Amino acid sequence: MRGDGAANITELTVWFHVVVGIAWVGLLYYFNAVQMPAVAQALSDGDPGPAAINKYVAPRALFWFRWAALLTWLSGAAALGKMGIMGQAFTFEGFTFATASINAIGMGAWLGTIMLLNVWGLIWPNQKKILGMKQATPEEIAKAKKIATMASRINTALSIPMLLGMTAYGHGFPF
Repeated sequence: MRGDGAANITELTVWFHVVVGIAWVGLLYYFNAVQMPAVAQALSDGDPGPAAINKYVAPRALFWFRWAALLTWLSGAAALGKMGIMGQAFTFEGFTFATASINAIGMGAWLGTIMLLNVWGLIWPNQKKILGMKQATPEEIAKAKKIATMASRINTALSIPMLLGMTAYGHGFPF
């Protein structure tokens, strides 16, 4: 609340951005650190095998993953717009040490944009083939696994500098 008792819409937008961002990045780490190794192990164990994970867990987790990604990006763009710095952030306009924090959040916004495009353009379309939600040959499924895994691992690697850029706006760089 502001001093006049009205809600601070910018701050609420930022908090929403943080919550859905935690969901998105948390699921990203879940897929890479938990689910992919678990499916590999389930393949060697046999019954129930990876089918249980791929049938019941993966579709639900991917639903939350892709929508959290979109909501994170939209709420981040809305917050930048409400703060009046969206253009500067995305264009790195007028870089000086005085605007370094805007450029840091711009770097985070660009990395988040790349990550969003990976989710919707590479990971999700290929996961539909892997999970049997879209018809695919065994060769197409093998290729889809490689593409989805690579895009997911790239997003995991990009998440660290993205988070640094996003938090540096308000807190500065740690070095």
